[in-house]
Amino acid sequence: MTETTLGLFTIFVLSVFVGFEVISKVSSVLHTPLMSGANAIHGVILIGSIVILGTGHGAVQGVLGFVAVVLATVNAVGGFVVTDRMLEMFKGRARK
Repeated sequence: MTETTLGLFTIFVLSVFVGFEVISKVSSVLHTPLMSGANAIHGVILIGSIVILGTGHGAVQGVLGFVAVVLATVNAVGGFVVTDRMLEMFKGRARK
């Protein structure tokens, strides 16, 4: 592995650990509003992962970039799904 690949892999592994620790400390009551409010951040992460995928050299960087794009996409779509469900809860029932 080259020095750049090792550095990128180290950042990836550290970000996984930091993300897990941050999310695991949030109570379940706050998780849904925080997730729906962070959709803009998910979009920025998706753009960043696409840039990383486009500028990566080699198979390992390509695979890690692809995994980052997939995970960022799942995260952004999940945020919008949760937001949509929350908004449905606040709509009034249809009157007959």
